[in-house]
Amino acid sequence: MILVLDFGGQYNQLIARRVRENNVYCEVHTLTDEKISVDKNVKSGLGTAINFSAIKNLNPEGIILTGGPQSVYEKNSSLPPKEIFELNIPVLGICYGAQAMTKILGGEVKPAEVKEYGKTDAEIFESKIFKNVEKKTVVWMSHGDRIFSLPENFSVTAKSENCPIAAAENSQKNLFAIQFHPEVLHTVEGKKIFENFIEICGCKKDWKMDSFVEEKISELKNKIGGGKVLCALSGGVDSSVAAVLLSKAVGKNLTCVFVDHGLLRKNEAAEVEKIFSNYDLNFIKIDAGERFLKKLSGVTDPERKRKIIGEEFIRVFEEIAKKIGAVDFLVQGTIYPDVIESGLGKSAVIKSHHNVGGLPDFVDFKEIIEPLRLLFKDEVRQAGRELNLPENLVSRQPFPGPGLGIRIIGEITAEKIKIVQDADAIYREEIFNAGISKNLGQYFAALTNMRSVGVMGDGRTYDYAIVLRAVLTNDFMTADAAQIDWKILNKIANRIVNEVKGVNRVLYDCTSKPPATIEFE
Repeated sequence: MILVLDFGGQYNQLIARRVRENNVYCEVHTLTDEKISVDKNVKSGLGTAINFSAIKNLNPEGIILTGGPQSVYEKNSSLPPKEIFELNIPVLGICYGAQAMTKILGGEVKPAEVKEYGKTDAEIFESKIFKNVEKKTVVWMSHGDRIFSLPENFSVTAKSENCPIAAAENSQKNLFAIQFHPEVLHTVEGKKIFENFIEICGCKKDWKMDSFVEEKISELKNKIGGGKVLCALSGGVDSSVAAVLLSKAVGKNLTCVFVDHGLLRKNEAAEVEKIFSNYDLNFIKIDAGERFLKKLSGVTDPERKRKIIGEEFIRVFEEIAKKIGAVDFLVQGTIYPDVIESGLGKSAVIKSHHNVGGLPDFVDFKEIIEPLRLLFKDEVRQAGRELNLPENLVSRQPFPGPGLGIRIIGEITAEKIKIVQDADAIYREEIFNAGISKNLGQYFAALTNMRSVGVMGDGRTYDYAIVLRAVLTNDFMTADAAQIDWKILNKIANRIVNEVKGVNRVLYDCTSKPPATIEFE
């Protein structure tokens, strides 16, 4: 395995993703000075604190130091122990991690004269970490500090116009410092860089999804024993895979609860009920639309929406658990992007996911189990295939737990819900009819809080604007806006303004992630 030490950067989860797509297992941990130990035969989970002694016990083949928002020269900045660089294993420092490596080993880091953000042209020199990488390439920079002088026995291996030391290495000790972010897809040769690092580490590339499924089922059996489990089932791929994993682990002790919170896509509730009527699960459907709408009345702040929805879900599950009796465990389909965006370690909170950062302080269950917390979306889909779930379910369009609550900007009302449901249904229908649905990572319609003047039937209108979103992505942590043919978009726009009452304008979102997120709130 490869160990990723988290210093709070926003792209850290992508580092784990890039390693794992090479069939190499990795874990992400934060550093601590506390006296703890981790058995080298036990995978300890993402995001937990780890000290140098525990690092040695894990016996990784390599270590990656992530980016982060701090400056290495500040008083309270978090720095890795010097002993990490004396373990005789390869170490890769990325952005802040590169600066931390430099400072600890005797180099100098200071504020840059010119800060670099976004796509940047870089010149690559001879280096093991850059084997087969183009000498002129595009990389993704995101830094305000830079390396001014290198530690002893380090040499420069890349530069950009405003960053003379864009990468450096100590080839004898296999220590690599890279100022840019190879984990982000916008770094054109990033995949090769990680492949090279893994090769330098000597990893076997033998971690596969079938072994994850087997190990997880066994782990769940041991953990739960004969206890009763309630699974929060939304019908999406994440919660569906979690439910089937649990059913194989605990059988009839599992009850799956589907909560219709009134913020689902058009006809979604009926479709979910139909899908899971074919599975041997204790399936319960709860109609709670009015309850959620009442709680959300007058709320416009997106973080408050998420937290209200998250708490209300938990309260519904608690009520059902009491009716069933003696339920100890609540299962959620939380995946790693949910955890990261809700804030992992020192990372900033981008948005609180209803099943992570949106959870209330008190939850009346012995424990919340998240069997997919280690996985990215495409890995969850692979797990679903290993579990023999039907392809139409495994490939299902992602839909967030808070539903249309985060696709309606501003206050949520019954009228707005109907508008966005109808517009989204038209959009999805036309994308499917055009034969391009399988090419898109995610696509949906959202309702802006903007009203504008229009003209329909020779009369003035003052109605809402719908915004369409479609992205191309593998891991849902970075994404590019899809370039949908104008004829298709034109047909969709015409249908929406003519068929959806209350809409007189349709916009298309052409922003990538980053800087935007895929969802609007």
